[in-house]
Amino acid sequence: MIMMILDATRDDSQKIKLENELKTVGIRINQEPQRITLTRKKVGGVVINSTVPLTKMDNKLIMSILHQYKIHNCNLLFNEDASVDDLIDVIEGNRKYIKCIYIYNKIDMLPLDEINTIASAENSIVISSSKSWNLDVLKEYIFQKLEIIRIYTKARKEKPDFSNPTTLTKQRGNQTVEAVLNQIHKDMIKDFKFAWVWGRSTKHNPQRVDLHHKLADEDVIQIAKNN
Repeated sequence: MIMMILDATRDDSQKIKLENELKTVGIRINQEPQRITLTRKKVGGVVINSTVPLTKMDNKLIMSILHQYKIHNCNLLFNEDASVDDLIDVIEGNRKYIKCIYIYNKIDMLPLDEINTIASAENSIVISSSKSWNLDVLKEYIFQKLEIIRIYTKARKEKPDFSNPTTLTKQRGNQTVEAVLNQIHKDMIKDFKFAWVWGRSTKHNPQRVDLHHKLADEDVIQIAKNN
């Protein structure tokens, strides 16, 4: 994730400049990857299909862009009303889609109504580093945006260890029991029998689960091994 530190007392020119610099090097902030499928092939020409109406490009423009990139044989499927830039991003194939939060500093120098306006903007949070205002909220905001979940482990007949959680990220789709074992030690999967889980991911506590069970934040897990 990118954290863009901005001066709350200045206008948006600083933010716009940084956004443009990131865009120039192929970084797309707070965007989802385009729902466009480009399949290159050796023969057969260009076949264009779409599941939605295309209002920003027609077939002639699409063909022109493909020819500029020397693509003369491909299947192209649009699942969104894409723009020229969207199509070029897919053709280039080297774009990075990264979350970004805008951290506005120096709010101690602004009136309350301006602070509220900035704070209400999407993906934005306000702080004062000199006054230590809102820093705890910033930490929690970062935690939420990264979609981190904490998993606590316990041994049989012992209390859970809440001092050192295993952390997983939802955005990578790896919030499973198997992901926990891989972080602790990959060899644990060889001896895995089942796991007991306490927490929000279960219908009852404890619940017996397999490797593919999806965990929730602050779940507690106990591993049973094969003898």
